[in-house]
Amino acid sequence: MVAYLDHAATTPIRPEARRAMLALMSEPGFGNPSGAHSVARAARRAVEDAREVVAAALGAEPSQVVFTGGGTESDNLAVAGRSPRGHILCSAVEHDAVLESVRAAGGTTVGVNPEGQVDLDDLKRALGAEPAPAAAPPTPAAPPGSARGSAPTPASLVSVMTANNETGVVQPLDRVIGITRRKAPAALVHTDAVQAVNWLDPAAATAGADLVSISAHKFGGPQGVGALVVRNAADLDVTVHGGGQEAGRRSGTHNVAGIAGLAAALAVVQEDREALVKRVGDLRDRLADGLLASVPGAVETGRREDKVAGICHLCIPGVESEALVFLLDQAGVCASAGSACASGATQVSHVLRAMGVPEELARGALRLSLGWTTTEEDVDAALEAVPAAVARLRSSAAAVPAVRAPSPARSAR
Repeated sequence: MVAYLDHAATTPIRPEARRAMLALMSEPGFGNPSGAHSVARAARRAVEDAREVVAAALGAEPSQVVFTGGGTESDNLAVAGRSPRGHILCSAVEHDAVLESVRAAGGTTVGVNPEGQVDLDDLKRALGAEPAPAAAPPTPAAPPGSARGSAPTPASLVSVMTANNETGVVQPLDRVIGITRRKAPAALVHTDAVQAVNWLDPAAATAGADLVSISAHKFGGPQGVGALVVRNAADLDVTVHGGGQEAGRRSGTHNVAGIAGLAAALAVVQEDREALVKRVGDLRDRLADGLLASVPGAVETGRREDKVAGICHLCIPGVESEALVFLLDQAGVCASAGSACASGATQVSHVLRAMGVPEELARGALRLSLGWTTTEEDVDAALEAVPAAVARLRSSAAAVPAVRAPSPARSAR
């Protein structure tokens, strides 16, 4: 039996989502919603019904929901499509879908505190560093880094995620929005809520944000479909050109079955969230407490009370994440070192680096993420496998003799 504890990477599809998708993979739902005949109209109705479900869940109007190919596209559209153009700020712990988009636009990152929450004073400094009067020539855009410099132009977008994909830490988004409205009233606020939908009411958690990104496969829907909510009359430039679907905001033939699956999964989550948070939160606490007690030196990342219920993130000294995840997989436990998009990388997580976690600890990062299918048996399997894998890795490391470094003259060759 496999204990699947990587729900933050992707969550098993819910039966309701599967049924909704299968119903639209046969006549008459297979049509192209852009057509005019009866089959196309049936597909269009399915898309619009799903749009209403998403809008209600996220506290938006149906006309404000833009269906996309997933969370990454939603994040990219929010950042690259911002209008008017101007300087961009994001937290230093954003998902790469935001961070790389901001980097490409010459934006600036705002630091976080050791618990992983955005440094609000740093954000104030960044937003308060207004450019010289309009008559002065513009300053070249600064590369991403500390926000303790001067922003070259007024901020046009501030992006801070709702909950972190690696640590599960929830950001003080309401305070971020309040600061942004006071310091840069013309700026849009975007939040990547991809990891939050299972655990937080997205309408309440993202209230006040202009742009909200979600992704179906994080809450029991299919992979490859997401949405961007565009509130408060926010304007977006087109980044995907073509047939003008989604009110001209995102061209491309609709993934009708995927969109229906997204809506069906979201509807279930909305109904079951309170019970899911309680059940999974209890399992997560038992898992975290058990590992902290049985793995010497293990450290829990961030404050547990600031995290969503489904993520247990530890840093374990004396091991390498990749080796630990490999041994856990051999033992039948699916886990990750952090973001699924970077799970094959050897460098220390940018999230942990931004939090100031020492490199020795950060190299032993382990994310065990729980979800709607997680059972007591899954937790039992992890509580048995993780200490055994850590002990094996530490034993192997201790058995390897130290290697003398080459002399400078020899290494220079």
